[in-house]
Amino acid sequence: MSVETRTATADDLREIEQVAVELATLAGAEITRTFGGIFTVRYKAGASAGEISLRDPVSEVDGRIESLIRARIGERFPDHDVIGEEMKDRLGREHDYLWAVDPIDGTTNFVNGFPVFAASIGVLRDGRPVAGAIWSSVSHALRPGVYHATEGGSLRFEGDDVTPKVNPAVQRRLAGVPAAQASAESAWETRKTGSAAVECALVAAGLMQVARFAAPNIWDVAGGVALLRASGCDVRRHDGEDWQALEQFTPMTGPDGDSDLRYWRGGLVVGTPDAVARMCADNGG
Repeated sequence: MSVETRTATADDLREIEQVAVELATLAGAEITRTFGGIFTVRYKAGASAGEISLRDPVSEVDGRIESLIRARIGERFPDHDVIGEEMKDRLGREHDYLWAVDPIDGTTNFVNGFPVFAASIGVLRDGRPVAGAIWSSVSHALRPGVYHATEGGSLRFEGDDVTPKVNPAVQRRLAGVPAAQASAESAWETRKTGSAAVECALVAAGLMQVARFAAPNIWDVAGGVALLRASGCDVRRHDGEDWQALEQFTPMTGPDGDSDLRYWRGGLVVGTPDAVARMCADNGG
């Protein structure tokens, strides 16, 4: 049972958003400081024993940033739960609030010196995204910065409201996709950035009309979903049969048989309502 049941107030959410922005800013500063340098890179285990997955690099910077973020969350919200990509410690596992942290989303880009990546902070209350902050190396403002929002609030960038501007003369908008499918997604100019967090932020800001993710982890998209909702976008998850509105993240069963939010994965389509409906229809639902 949850250890906290009181209703979240607007002040609670503002404080949480402020801390999320501080953490994303801290992560962005560390990423910027180390970008282009020489650092240790390792690769996660592959599907078979003894194998590594060359598609899953982890830099020493990832671990350092996540440690910093966890320490700050522990100082401000010592009872809150934290799920991070690199560390499995769960000191507040039964708490209503959970912080989903990806210290560098787009690590393959980062370690190769390709400047498209993000640091993502998402905050869930009972599985529902209530706040998000994403430091992105690219933005509508042509500079790095933090996109952020809380449930019921507006999308902001570095504290300023973001109002997506769409040029009506542009006939083909952009779509972020894991792999272009010419027959199904011919209505868009497709792009692959290598970072789900970046694409969530760019869709929320109106730079992309829609994006599809094959099987992101919770830390890849928790922050982004909060931004997308604040900007009026739809978010749908494939349930194995059809595309359904994603209202909250729910635990899934991991390889050890335990049910936990850490194991959440799922295909997502995010974007303007019309574009999401069209892409879902074109992709089996």
